[in-house]
Amino acid sequence: MKAQTDLGLAYGSGNSIPQDYTKAMYWYNQAAKQGYAPAQFNLGLFYENGWGGSRDLQLAKEFYRKAANQGFTNAQINLGILFMDGKGGGLIMFKPENYL
Repeated sequence: MKAQTDLGLAYGSGNSIPQDYTKAMYWYNQAAKQGYAPAQFNLGLFYENGWGGSRDLQLAKEFYRKAANQGFTNAQINLGILFMDGKGGGLIMFKPENYL
């Protein structure tokens, strides 16, 4: 999984090989399917920013949530920012009257 994610990083950055967002997403997806939080986070970044395709905030949120649920801090932060900016479907506010 780490090797797949490292390939995604290489293709995404273009540092050691020609930049190719489609290949980066392919390798991130391979690792993400196996539950690897760093790959899920990176897919969230790609979908949030529209790298390698069109921007899809729903998919960004989905991948951030998967990584965040595993305790991946950067995913927790980015997911929180999506919600704070109103891009994650809005904030769920605690209403005491719903629990009384």
